Amino acid sequence: MLVSSLAQGAVTARVDRPTVDLNESFTLEVTVDSNTDLEPDFTILQEDFYVGQVSKMSNASIYNGDVRRSLTWAVALMPKTLGEQYIPAITLGDEQSAPVRIVVNEPVNAPPGEADVFVTSEVDLEETYVQAQILYRIRIYRAVATRQPALREPTITGAETLAELSGDERQYEAVLNGRAYNVIERVIALYPQESGEIQISPARFEARVLRDGRITGRKVFESQTHTINVLPIPAPPADYPDATWLPARDVQLSDDWSRPPEEMEAGEPVTRHVTLSALGQIETQLPAVELPEVAGLNVYTDKPDLGRTHEAGGIRGVRKDQYAIIGLAGGDIELPELNVPWWDIEAAEWKVASLPARTLTIKGAPIAPVAGVPTQQEPAAQGAVEPAGPGMANSSNEEALAAIGTWQRATEILAILWLLTLAAWWWTSRSRPGQRREAREEKAQPIHKQQTALLKAARKAAAAGDAAGVRNAVLEWGRLQWHGAAPRSIGEFADRVASPLSDELRKLSAASYGKGGASWDGAALAAALRTVSVVERERDVAADDPLPPLMPPAV
Repeated sequence: MLVSSLAQGAVTARVDRPTVDLNESFTLEVTVDSNTDLEPDFTILQEDFYVGQVSKMSNASIYNGDVRRSLTWAVALMPKTLGEQYIPAITLGDEQSAPVRIVVNEPVNAPPGEADVFVTSEVDLEETYVQAQILYRIRIYRAVATRQPALREPTITGAETLAELSGDERQYEAVLNGRAYNVIERVIALYPQESGEIQISPARFEARVLRDGRITGRKVFESQTHTINVLPIPAPPADYPDATWLPARDVQLSDDWSRPPEEMEAGEPVTRHVTLSALGQIETQLPAVELPEVAGLNVYTDKPDLGRTHEAGGIRGVRKDQYAIIGLAGGDIELPELNVPWWDIEAAEWKVASLPARTLTIKGAPIAPVAGVPTQQEPAAQGAVEPAGPGMANSSNEEALAAIGTWQRATEILAILWLLTLAAWWWTSRSRPGQRREAREEKAQPIHKQQTALLKAARKAAAAGDAAGVRNAVLEWGRLQWHGAAPRSIGEFADRVASPLSDELRKLSAASYGKGGASWDGAALAAALRTVSVVERERDVAADDPLPPLMPPAV
């Protein structure tokens, strides 16, 4: 139900990119973390910007069992003047957003003789560090209609470099030399893996152009070339000699608790979520935020959640570590400060993201540490058993001792029942392998459907000559197939499959990142993909590898 108050959540504002050209449109997004029937007043923007279409979107998500709702208004804006400007605060009820900075540059002039269609490219950094993000932008300007368009992404030579798409392809309008253009923009995040130089060849846009009511032959339009100097990893800071190398533009460290840590009960677990996010890094590069051992606490680690968001500054990797914390006795316990050192690529210096120390207030009588429960570093699935911690000191309180004895006896009984349950499960699964396989097959079925959809997407992208589309579909396919050992590049994927698919994938990899600037045939790759089908083979699937192979392995 819509409400007019804003009791929960503040108003936030952001733009889809921090710099624009004069007479070029961009998008302002205003979000409130609650449902409301209030509408923001955007007339305040008309002094410095032309205000275009306004759209409204609602969103609902579930986090820790709580439903979170938000509303977002997307406003198309075009600046009126050059220079550094601030989008004023947007008011909604009693709340206001913070002003948003944006820089307006001189417009790009259309090249003489190619005013109908042209391509530009730019990099945000010409010098950076190993594994630091470089944003490479390709823009296609079209003042007339085109037919059979195809974008050939550039080849990258020199230092080994990983590439990731940063957000979705965007379309907007721009006015250059008094002429209106439709602009298609694609942003690619590059991550050099070694020091040295990177050379980026021109991006190529091929299309037939509609001029004076006639379709021309196929024309080629190229962007600029770029050279980037990649610096080696600097020495770690003196205070953190074992610091993990984490280059980024911004790093945030935060936490939340399943219930207030001041209200803990001895023996009852409380969950602490620690979230590390880094702008300019992918999620797999983020280190774990490990909790130090603290006397009087048992801490157990769950599998982290990895994800990413896309911002004007590129990819923001997000890692959420989850810890179950159990207090062993009543009293106050100090949790030490958590620190994550990181390298600020803009300031060229080490910085530290921190969570302050805090005091846990634990209520209740002391309990004995649980023997045979895995520690934070060894999940229970591995069957590892830690020895019991040191016993609690003798207490003069006879009631507390009696409670401890009762609790220990109950624990012993539960342990015996648990062992009996394991034995029964082992015997049942051993005697009914067919049922076990059927259950796994039923569970794996949704993944096969996902793989089938990705296979179709890869074929379609290959037929259209869309290298990025093929790469995204194939690598996502590989992630579903091989889980934690998924290939990180098309070349790695090709090493795991058979010909002819492996041959065509290597041609695609060479065309995208090879040193020879090789070409690739999208039609040939599409044909190779048509020889592949996602099937479930009749074989005994291991518990840690529930997916059957997509095709016979490469030999």
